[in-house]
Amino acid sequence: MKVAREGVIFIVIAWLLALGALYMGASRQSLGWYIAAVPLLIIALWVVYFFRDPERTGDRGEHLVVSPADGLVVMVTDVVEPSFIAGAATRISIFMNVFDVHVNRYPVNGIVKYLQYNKGLFLHAAHEKASLDNEQMSVGIESGSRKILVRQIAGLIARRIVNYARTGDKAEQGVRMGIIRFGSRVDVFIPPGSSVRIKVGERTVAGTTVLAELAP
Repeated sequence: MKVAREGVIFIVIAWLLALGALYMGASRQSLGWYIAAVPLLIIALWVVYFFRDPERTGDRGEHLVVSPADGLVVMVTDVVEPSFIAGAATRISIFMNVFDVHVNRYPVNGIVKYLQYNKGLFLHAAHEKASLDNEQMSVGIESGSRKILVRQIAGLIARRIVNYARTGDKAEQGVRMGIIRFGSRVDVFIPPGSSVRIKVGERTVAGTTVLAELAP
């Protein structure tokens, strides 16, 4: 199983703790250490699972917006996005729980034109206020004449947003853009008039699920 490089240190620590408990149990013939090793082994396996980084394929096209995240669609709403789009937009919010893949991907092809990191709170990522108040990283992409904004939002547990984008980079649809550790949300802002193809309550797969078709 391929894992995200950002998770390697957590995987190593988790397995050192689990194997250390097993070693103590074997060397001291201690039932207590063996019992302690059980939850540590479960956590070590879960950490590997959490940081998995599978390859993804799906429909591609200049008129398509593919999901940047695995998770549950918790909101589809019309908003005004002042920072990059500077006007009306449709926001699609995807909540990632601790069992989802947390690697994020570019939803469209284009050029990275805007990057903005904001420190903030760590409210539950599914809440409406999280889009404004939580720690977040925004990536603005110019795709032809259209502007698309992707916002990584830290959640209740997450304390680290990683983003690979640099201003002027070429964004390639479905290619890895970053990762958020331990529970989070991703918002996608698309131009008004786009045809949204998903609904609240549906699940998405990053780099595979088509969220919307852009208006000509």
